Amino acid sequence: MALTAQEIEALMPDCTELLSDEPEMESSLHYTQLLILVTCLEWLWRDRKDFFIGANLSIYYSRQQLKNRDFRGPDFFLVKDTQKRPRLSWVTWEEDGKYPNVIIELLSDSTAKVDKGLKKQLYQNQFRTPEYFWFSPNTLELVGWRLTDSEYKTIPASENSWYWSQELGLYLGVWEDKLRYFTVEGKLVPTPEEANLEEIRKAEIALQRAEIEERKAESERKKAESERQKAEFERQRADEAENKAAILAQKLRELGVEPDSL
Repeated sequence: MALTAQEIEALMPDCTELLSDEPEMESSLHYTQLLILVTCLEWLWRDRKDFFIGANLSIYYSRQQLKNRDFRGPDFFLVKDTQKRPRLSWVTWEEDGKYPNVIIELLSDSTAKVDKGLKKQLYQNQFRTPEYFWFSPNTLELVGWRLTDSEYKTIPASENSWYWSQELGLYLGVWEDKLRYFTVEGKLVPTPEEANLEEIRKAEIALQRAEIEERKAESERKKAESERQKAEFERQRADEAENKAAILAQKLRELGVEPDSL
């Protein structure tokens, strides 16, 4: 007996709680790099609620894949136009069929061959992910691919060896031996810690400037007070001279001598 779509849906298990099944990352260097990629973008887009970032998280894209335990979890992936909330894994059929917009693989000796071969084909043919990058934290190799006419074509590097990501609206480039984001103006997207230190630095500079201005203003006040005191002293001297002259004139008159006659 044929079933309606609603009856089939009722029989289908809820897969939203599928656990990720990815191996540990190659080294602490890979963990640090992944943390930078996640936290920098989270900080930059802190006011947005329409994206999801997966970090070493399994992507489930077919029930056959589940049966075969053929798990393919990118080191880093971004899905746009979706709800920003925690997930145990990314299950495409529970996410309106959405696949990542951007994938970044961190190459290692044990994964480089798969990342450059099998996974590249999977992301191109099955996921149809618009942009794919791979980066080696060890050798600093960075390559970008963009899906063009159903096939990955190499993204041309800029003069400073950065790669423009249309999906991110950012450049990806190597800075101090780490893969980092850069704005269209070429500014480094900071980690939250870097942003905090920059705010502290700016606050310290502002405080130093305020202290300099305060010292300058105090110097101006002292100078003005000195000028006032000098003017007051000169006025007092003038008053004293005038008083002495008046007293002398009075004494001369008492002696019968007119001051003007002297």
